[in-house]
Amino acid sequence: MSVQIIPHLELPVEFTLFHCSWVPCSNRLVALGSKLDGRGHIAVYQMGSQKLQPLGEGTTNKALKCGTFDASAIQDRYLATGDFDGRLQLWDLEDLSRPLWSVGAHEDLINAIDGAGGLGAGGADAPELATASRDGSVKVWDPRSRDRPVACIKPECDRMRRDAWALALNQDRTLVSGYDNGDVKMFDLRTMSAVWESEVPKGVCSLQFDRKDASKKVLATCLEGRFHIWDMRPDQDEEKKLSRLDCYTEEKATVWSGSHLPQNRDVFMTAAGAGSSLALWRYSYADKESDASAEQVQDVELGEQPISSFAWSPDKMGLGVCVSFDQKIRTIIVTQLSTL
Repeated sequence: MSVQIIPHLELPVEFTLFHCSWVPCSNRLVALGSKLDGRGHIAVYQMGSQKLQPLGEGTTNKALKCGTFDASAIQDRYLATGDFDGRLQLWDLEDLSRPLWSVGAHEDLINAIDGAGGLGAGGADAPELATASRDGSVKVWDPRSRDRPVACIKPECDRMRRDAWALALNQDRTLVSGYDNGDVKMFDLRTMSAVWESEVPKGVCSLQFDRKDASKKVLATCLEGRFHIWDMRPDQDEEKKLSRLDCYTEEKATVWSGSHLPQNRDVFMTAAGAGSSLALWRYSYADKESDASAEQVQDVELGEQPISSFAWSPDKMGLGVCVSFDQKIRTIIVTQLSTL
């Protein structure tokens, strides 16, 4: 039997959906977005066999764009969010009446957020959050010292400022950021230095390392049906130039996001198209006989509006959740992944 992407549960909601995440080590998920009046909304659901059951919700002053659990210890599972007003907040899902911490992180919309040193490290490393904003800056935060960032990466002058659309952070304290003009830049936070940069033809919508620890690849999804994969292995890094695989989807529409399967770093899902389209891919490394490649394994169309966010369950292989601009939360099941 071949790999199949099977729609499972579907729940319409009354707010615009921008982001979704699984709550680690649980059957719960969280969705973030915006109410009609421009306020932000957090909703927590429990996944049952027949439906998604609401567990709790909270409202913020401004619409919420993005979120992550990756800088939180597993016993806490605090959610960090970024909003349309540039505010970074930390939430306890058991009490969404007010944030645990709130700081004006940026002068404009926070487009993307990522974390490291929490869940993936078992709490052993110092937790860090990274935020990317329309104001052109990328900042790194330690949730334990909350008043100011521990690092700030921004252009030297306003004329060089680009909208920072995407970023990714790993446990080696390597940060990669992507911009609306196609620039991609990598920084080593241990030395506070830029170590590599590249440029792709179209704006970068999302970035993700294939693993938080011992990253081998970084995936960038872009406008007009494009995505790119850089091989980060040491023997590939000659003169600080990483080898790159350029890929194109059949439909030349925005590839909104890319997400690696937690249980297999060489398998990833992309959300693309004018409709709710998911595609599953398998990456093959270059060797002496062939170049690197990405093969589309399966795809599925779920609706008529774009998917704004997709997330794999870190705990159950093949279980995923996505949210789309038709105001629907959907869970999906991917079968036969162990055969890839």
